[in-house]
Amino acid sequence: MNALGVFFKNVFPQPLLSLVLVLVWILMGSGLSWGNTLLGLILGWGIPHLTAHFWPDAPVIRSYWKIFPYALKVAWDIMMSSIEVALLILRHREPRSAFISYPLRLEHPSAITILAASVSLTPGTVSCDVSEDGRMLLIHALDAGEESEVIESIQERYENHLMEIFS
Repeated sequence: MNALGVFFKNVFPQPLLSLVLVLVWILMGSGLSWGNTLLGLILGWGIPHLTAHFWPDAPVIRSYWKIFPYALKVAWDIMMSSIEVALLILRHREPRSAFISYPLRLEHPSAITILAASVSLTPGTVSCDVSEDGRMLLIHALDAGEESEVIESIQERYENHLMEIFS
């Protein structure tokens, strides 16, 4: 790694996290201003430095371009699942809740965390625990069909895409 790369890595140890923090701060702020942008930049620089000891070895992102479509898919699923849960409640139908042991193919802790967060953000499902060996994710589904259908759905909607993003 050249001197510029070492300098950049020391200044921004988690460049993607820094970028996301700055953008979220600006978007959630009271408007685009120099002060708001400067504070976002300070947070985008400072938070990764303050939390560096919490991060395991950084995952290798194979395809940055696939992150945005993945985020859109999760946002869409959050919206659609919210409607499904509301309809379930309004129809007074008894839900078929179940705990599901989901076999993980992802290996990196950060990728598993993103999968668990994606599942938990989607109304009607929540990830409960990761096995000690990192091979199983315990998921509670409010209204589950067959366990194999839930597993297949999570694989198709989330895990396959995360496997394309992370190497």
